[in-house]
Amino acid sequence: MRRRKPAVAGLFYAGRREELLKQIERCFLSPLGPRALPGEGWGVGKVPAIISPHAGYMYSGPVAAYGFLAIKKYSKPDSVIILGPNHYGIGTVVSIYPGGVWTTPLGDVEIDEKLAQRLASLSELFYLDEESHSREHSIEVQIPFLQYVCGSFKFVPVCINDQSLETCVEIGRAVYEAVGDRNVLIVASSDFTHYEPHERVLEKDRKALERITSLDVEGMYKVIEKHDITMCGYGAVAALLTAARMLGGVEARLLKQATSGDTSGDYDSVVGYASCLIELDRV
Repeated sequence: MRRRKPAVAGLFYAGRREELLKQIERCFLSPLGPRALPGEGWGVGKVPAIISPHAGYMYSGPVAAYGFLAIKKYSKPDSVIILGPNHYGIGTVVSIYPGGVWTTPLGDVEIDEKLAQRLASLSELFYLDEESHSREHSIEVQIPFLQYVCGSFKFVPVCINDQSLETCVEIGRAVYEAVGDRNVLIVASSDFTHYEPHERVLEKDRKALERITSLDVEGMYKVIEKHDITMCGYGAVAALLTAARMLGGVEARLLKQATSGDTSGDYDSVVGYASCLIELDRV
């Protein structure tokens, strides 16, 4: 069986089970977080889509907690698709991990091989490939939060090397076709502006978030280029927004915006984070 070992356990998040559970709880209860732990039960609404940051938990974990708490108001997902950027340029244009399990300190998570094969069949952009995922953290850091909130689940990791508008719209359309009327949670992993002063980062990120909350994919690309917004997972967000629109989404709700300065106290050079939720009216 294929088994992907964690690349950033002990770096981006705690490397031991009990320490990681406590770290995740601190993210939920943080003054910068939602200040509440997720309950045991689930709601009855249709599974939404979320945008979530992917930095070290000490920096972006409280922001990420907003999205993972919010999904508890809806039905428990049958599966999860996580879209993330390829920071290292390793591997293929768009890579779907083919099967097996991913390991974290909280245990193994099984790849939804049926959904992965279905998605891969819908576009020539997709490759079933392990190498692209070998070092990448953008997808991995979402998994312990999902394990904490969902318990056991299956998922499909999609690592995006080519974040051009054309490519990511095609990814989004394929995700829509693969999901159909199933209760699949779609997660786009992205941080926002990098390594600028706090106030400038907030201002730039608000411009991108205005387009994102309107589900305006083309507008987001224009704003990112015009204002030099160094958002690392813009293609993952574009794919999610494309799928969300086709799945009946009308707007995204901004749950939380912050920067790394809010936790580090260094406001001179920060990274921006945001958590968003999109309600989907699947037919």
